[in-house]
Amino acid sequence: MRRFACWLLDTGPVLVLAAIAGAGSFTHIRDTAIEHGQSGWMSWAVAVCIDLTCVMAANLAQADPTAWGWITAATPAAAFLIAVSMLERRATRPEPSTAVASSPVLASSSAPELVPSHAQDEDDERDSDLAPALIDYARRVADEHHTRHGKPITRDALRAHLGVSNQLASDLLRTLRTA
Repeated sequence: MRRFACWLLDTGPVLVLAAIAGAGSFTHIRDTAIEHGQSGWMSWAVAVCIDLTCVMAANLAQADPTAWGWITAATPAAAFLIAVSMLERRATRPEPSTAVASSPVLASSSAPELVPSHAQDEDDERDSDLAPALIDYARRVADEHHTRHGKPITRDALRAHLGVSNQLASDLLRTLRTA
């Protein structure tokens, strides 16, 4: 019993600090993910992935200094990151929708002009290449964002939520705002 008390006095403060730091780190990263459009359980998964990157770095530092040593040390964290990435892609896959054609969320006149007017012909051609299911899904995301935050979704928030390029997010917003 005395040995356990000594161990607890020696290790307890470190465990408490580690728990506080871990909770703070996860919560901060999760809040950042939510601010950039990632919601639900995936916001926690993003926090785990980022913190696992630090764990992977520690594993690599302690690995045998050979290629196989590094591969072995990196495998668990890399496998977890890949699994979460696959789950995220499934969760953000566009689904067919019965969304209404016009969206009050995107009708805001304060929305910035995304493309110069001289590029309008190119934009019309590019916008016609967008899949209707993707447009409907983007509309649902934008409407949900407006409901939660009281303002139209930004290109960056749409890009982060859909996991698409800046250009595709701009094209989608332009399409939604002109619909």
